[in-house]
Amino acid sequence: MCWLTTLVVVLADETALKRFEPDADDDYAAVDGKQRALARLKQVAEDARDYARHAKAPNTLKAYRIDWADFSEWCALHRLDFLPAAPQTVALYLTDLARTHKVSTLYRRLSSISQAHQAAGYVTPTTDAQVRLVFQGIRRTLGSAPDQKHAAITAEVRAMVETLSPITLIGVRGRALLLVGFTGAFRRSELVSLDVADVTFASDGLVVQLRRSKTDQEGEGRKVGLPFGSNPLTCPVRALRAWLDVAVIARGPIFRSVDRHGNIADTGLTDQSVALIVKRQAKAAGLDWQRYAGHSLRSGLATAAAMADVSERAIMAQTGHKSLPMVRRYIRDGSLFRSNAAAAVGL
Repeated sequence: MCWLTTLVVVLADETALKRFEPDADDDYAAVDGKQRALARLKQVAEDARDYARHAKAPNTLKAYRIDWADFSEWCALHRLDFLPAAPQTVALYLTDLARTHKVSTLYRRLSSISQAHQAAGYVTPTTDAQVRLVFQGIRRTLGSAPDQKHAAITAEVRAMVETLSPITLIGVRGRALLLVGFTGAFRRSELVSLDVADVTFASDGLVVQLRRSKTDQEGEGRKVGLPFGSNPLTCPVRALRAWLDVAVIARGPIFRSVDRHGNIADTGLTDQSVALIVKRQAKAAGLDWQRYAGHSLRSGLATAAAMADVSERAIMAQTGHKSLPMVRRYIRDGSLFRSNAAAAVGL
């Protein structure tokens, strides 16, 4: 049984449902009432399963399943219980994993193990002092600084855009994707999920309605404004208008795949496609393409804005970050020399 189903297993328990099954000596009205109650309870259980499936983003659930499969297989190989798992088991697993994996991966595995235990009604072993002590030692030994991709600042995005043809479908799409992704500071998932209905062309620029995002799983949504660019060649509003016009897209996903014959798909691009486009254009611009990824656009806007002395609050309004510490993680080197203490000592 998938560990996620334990969130609603009580509702689906056949033993519990049998309490509503009619007895042979019940009269007709009572039998009919119990049958209706049984059918309703089964439907409620199915609804609960469906809600549980939507409690987390699909990518998050996929990561949990992969992590949990790895942990359970490791435990089976070493003849150890995995649900519930003893703290010593988790500590040994982390130690073995640290030989071949980054600390960031270990963080995620711990989270998945914890989620699985909590969903099954067990006390999570990941908070045990022994596990924390081993993990602290791993972090101190291997280091825990994330391997961040390079932030694509304004000059680099401009260089990428200039390599794209303004007359081919792929070139027009790439220009729109890079400029909208950069100025909106969008995540890859946000960018590829945009529909025509989500954008409004206004006198001041483009208004983008984000229906859902990584930090907004309940779908409250937020609006992001993309102003007109001073240079028509790097203006996100004009670039998106050009793509929608040339691709004749009036509804549905905005950013779609284009095959070598110029056929445009009905479905949207994938997250991975954004990363590949950024890498390809970074390489075409003569940049170290291996240092770039899809997230380079988002972190690049935050970094470029910090370099332009934009306030952190204004940056947060564009990126959608909820806290200053989090947005500061995305401002990569952009404010190192802004109000720098060493610059004021007179050397």
